[in-house]
Amino acid sequence: MLAVFAKEVGNPPVELTHQPLEYANNIPKSKNEISQVFTSSRPNATLFQFSDGSFMAMSHVDESPLHPRFFMAVDEIFCIFVGDVENISDLRKHYGLSRNSNEATLIIEVYKVLRDRAPYPSDQVIKDLVGNFAFILYDAKSHSIFAARDRDGGMKLHWGVANDGSLVLSDDVEIFPDFCGMTSSSFPTGCIFTNKTGLTSFVHPLYKVRGYRQEDGEGRISGVYFQVDIYSRLPSIPRVGSAQTWGDDQTGESGLADIQEG
Repeated sequence: MLAVFAKEVGNPPVELTHQPLEYANNIPKSKNEISQVFTSSRPNATLFQFSDGSFMAMSHVDESPLHPRFFMAVDEIFCIFVGDVENISDLRKHYGLSRNSNEATLIIEVYKVLRDRAPYPSDQVIKDLVGNFAFILYDAKSHSIFAARDRDGGMKLHWGVANDGSLVLSDDVEIFPDFCGMTSSSFPTGCIFTNKTGLTSFVHPLYKVRGYRQEDGEGRISGVYFQVDIYSRLPSIPRVGSAQTWGDDQTGESGLADIQEG
C-alpha cells in the first residue's frame, strides 16, 4: 500500500523534513514521480487520485496470505489496511457492521464514529483493535489523514517526505531510499497520526512522542526515529468539544518536540 499526501495536506512531523547535508546527493522524488514509478513497477495496482494532488495506491504484489491488504471507500473516505484484527467479530457487532465487513470497512466506521463526536478519545478506540495491523485512511471531503500501526510492530509501516514536501506512507520499506532519500523513518509502533493533531501514542496517551536524531558509526546524522518520552507528560488527554468536527480538532499540543540527541 502507498499513500502520498500533498504538502498542504500532509503536515508531516518536522523531524521527517530534515535532510542531512552529507546525504544531499540522495535526492527524494516528487509525488508525481513516485506515482509513475510505483504504478509502472506494479501494473496491476489500483490508483486513486484526489483533487488536492494527493493519491493512494494498492497492489497485492508480495502480499502475505496471513496478512492481506484490504481497500475500501465509503462516502469519500478511503482506507487501505494490511494485517488482521483478531477480535473483528466482536467489533463488527459493536459498530453494527455486517458479518462480511472487512478490516478496512471497520476502520472507516471507527473513523466516522470519532469524527461524529464519540464520547471517548481516539487512543481508546484504536487500543480496542487486537492483532497485527497498519492502516492509512483519507477523508477526501475534510482532507483529513488518519493512520496507525499496531503496538507490537507486527506489520511494517514507513513514512517519509518527498522532495516537494509531500508526506509518503507505505508498508513497502524498500521504496523509501529512492522515493524519500534520507527523509524517512519507521512509523512508530503503537501510534496514531493525524494531520490535524500530529503523532500520538495510543499505548501511552499521556506522554509525548518525540523524534530523535539517528547517527551512523562516524557520528553523521543518518535519519530519525520516534519514541514515547516517558518524562514528557501531557497535561491532559486531548478531547474534542461538541462544537467542532473531529477533522478540525486543535488540542494545543503537537505530540512532537524538536529533534534531540538520541
